[in-house]
Amino acid sequence: MDKQKLKKYIPNKARLERIEERISELCETEPAGEVMGKVRGSSKDFPYTEVRTSVMIPDPDEQERINKQIRKKEAERLHVLAEIQEVEEFLDGIEDAEIKEIFELLYVEGKKQREVAKQFNIDRSYVSKKINGYLKLSHFSQK
Repeated sequence: MDKQKLKKYIPNKARLERIEERISELCETEPAGEVMGKVRGSSKDFPYTEVRTSVMIPDPDEQERINKQIRKKEAERLHVLAEIQEVEEFLDGIEDAEIKEIFELLYVEGKKQREVAKQFNIDRSYVSKKINGYLKLSHFSQK
């Protein structure tokens, strides 16, 4: 885990929400254009006799464009979700209660180091040392 991924946690949560809203909008979007299409059916006068009728149908090209946008947003959603889960799993794996609290305050709640230091009644540099020390230690233990 690195600081860049941790710092992206809060923006990724907001981004995930925006992506999900956009997917919902796209799913509710009706294709704008209509084209003439043919449908098959049974004759009213002679059942089981096939007849073809021309009708106006939504433009399939427009629908495909919408579906393509939905697939693209779904892929983006999965990527962002994976990044969020990676950070959450990292935080869940921190056993030291003080360090875990520091990480959560900084990267989940978005507080500044000086605010966290004040809350713990410690020096801001100590917060920074704790973060860097734990990240180095976890980096080496992953190898």
